[in-house]
Amino acid sequence: MKFFAEEYDVAVIGAGHAGIEAALAAARLGCKTAIFTINMDAVGNCPCNPSIGGTAKGHLVREIDALGGEMGKTADECFLQSRMLNRGKGPAVHSLRVQIDREKYKSTMKYKLERQKNLHLRQAEIVEISRVDENFWSLTTRMEAIYRARTVIIATGTYLKSRIFVGEVSFESGPDGIFPSSFLSKSLIKLGVRLRRFKTGTPARVLRSSIDFSKLEIQNGDEKITPFSYESRGGGGNMVSCHVGYTSARTREIILQNIHRSPLYAGMIEGKGPRYCPSIEDKFVRFADKDRHQFFVEPCGLNTDEMYIQGLSSSLPEDVQIQFYRSLPGFKNAILMRPAYAIEYDCVDPLQLNSTLEFAELSGLFGAGQFNGSSGYEEAAAQGLIAGINAALKVKNRTTLELNRSTSYIGTLIDDLVTKGVSDPYRMMTSRSEYRLVLRQDNADERLTPIGREIGLISDERWKAFEEKQIKKKREIERIKNVAIPPSVEVNAMLVSRETSGISIGTKMFELLKRPQITYDCLREFDVNRSDIDEEIFEQIEVEIKYEGYIKKQLSQIEAMKRLESKKLPTNVDYSQIVGLRLEAVEKLNLVKPENIGQASRISGVSPADISVLLIWLKQRSQRSG
Repeated sequence: MKFFAEEYDVAVIGAGHAGIEAALAAARLGCKTAIFTINMDAVGNCPCNPSIGGTAKGHLVREIDALGGEMGKTADECFLQSRMLNRGKGPAVHSLRVQIDREKYKSTMKYKLERQKNLHLRQAEIVEISRVDENFWSLTTRMEAIYRARTVIIATGTYLKSRIFVGEVSFESGPDGIFPSSFLSKSLIKLGVRLRRFKTGTPARVLRSSIDFSKLEIQNGDEKITPFSYESRGGGGNMVSCHVGYTSARTREIILQNIHRSPLYAGMIEGKGPRYCPSIEDKFVRFADKDRHQFFVEPCGLNTDEMYIQGLSSSLPEDVQIQFYRSLPGFKNAILMRPAYAIEYDCVDPLQLNSTLEFAELSGLFGAGQFNGSSGYEEAAAQGLIAGINAALKVKNRTTLELNRSTSYIGTLIDDLVTKGVSDPYRMMTSRSEYRLVLRQDNADERLTPIGREIGLISDERWKAFEEKQIKKKREIERIKNVAIPPSVEVNAMLVSRETSGISIGTKMFELLKRPQITYDCLREFDVNRSDIDEEIFEQIEVEIKYEGYIKKQLSQIEAMKRLESKKLPTNVDYSQIVGLRLEAVEKLNLVKPENIGQASRISGVSPADISVLLIWLKQRSQRSG
């Protein structure tokens, strides 16, 4: 028999990376919040790789932390190995990636939820969502408990009507053998939500003692540990090593001989898989000119001998998996503890959302994470944080938060989802941002911590530390603009050794640092009054000096885009009534319902000529109303 259980300001469905950030943000902003999970042991689960960050993803984690989110802090607490990727490239693409202790990460996140004021963590499967009235939603659990909430955030990850595939075997299940969310899809469709089917996969886990690591290349972490969180300090060195290997000719042979047994090629899987993270069988088919593919062997934790084999996700039958894994160098006697699998699940067409991640036609209902058609822990957490913030702000009748492309990778991610939509699971990459030299991971706090403070997620202590850092940075910039390095034999020898010209007169440090070959460290012994400040401040100043011209150019581009985004479009307009728009533009504009001219300009199928028509129409409309 159904019964009324409790009433909340914010209800979050799902306790993965998106749900956790959403629930913590809402509760910390003073909303009575509930977070529902099908299984309490799956809170904060990392069903795929045991790592946080990576190319572009590291930027997202830094931005989550700068706004007051939790992922970066917890990754620092649970880290096993740290590496800054793309060191050989420009600072815009430097990205932090850490191996984490998978079980510790789960338990740490669960404990944080349990101890958070205003937050209730509940094990329950939500099977139905319905509208009570314009102020409340009703959520029904499988146990027939009924909860009411002013706002609801759907963060179901890959559990929504999910199905596992291993060769010819297929069954309903979420990741890691957890029950799926089997009934919620039907309820969402009833509300008018457009769903689609996506697919992802994960590699096998192999017993450490069954691997011959002498046949693999070792991959050590960085000597200098860089934390994700601006609040983290120290923490010791790397605790584990990872390894790199390559598939063999025999691996390729086994996979191609059994390709007909892959559900992907047998037509059993209808969902679209991730473009940038294909299964190993897909790699051999799509990249037929490549004889081998790289894989990585990564530990899942300090208290387990499970090793994650990154790069070898598969949905081939288990007997074929055993064969091809044992064909890898060092894996002759490999014991598979968990087979690889593909998982298919329901997600939403994100074109139905606006930039706050609220459904345009369903007030108070939000989407976050893989439910929105993205992939990855970091993308999920970023969306969860924004959805949680905006659900809470809506409850409190405060102005909602809309991050645009010029502010952050988070803004780029959300804008891509709600403006362009997705045809396969969306993955964040540095190339997706046209402003990436401005949106570096090192300056995430400068860009976003003031926003987090205004919202209410940055503590007094952290804000004081942020302000002190900015003062130190400003003072150091003024200092190096006034401090001159005098010419000497030693100075010129150093400059020439770095393939740049010597100096004949005293030269300001600021000018010397503009040279690509010169760094703060080069000048250390000649800088007699060197400031006692954190290395990260030196690095940030150095980047800003060297790339000053490019940064100014991007800032001018940002200003031009802001002017377009300031021109708001009505949400109720029928674009077929605007004379001069092409038919394709009318179709896309009516589907997306862009919030402003800038957003309209980024919709696929809307041309510059269409934007000109919209600008003229807006001007005429303004004149008529004036």
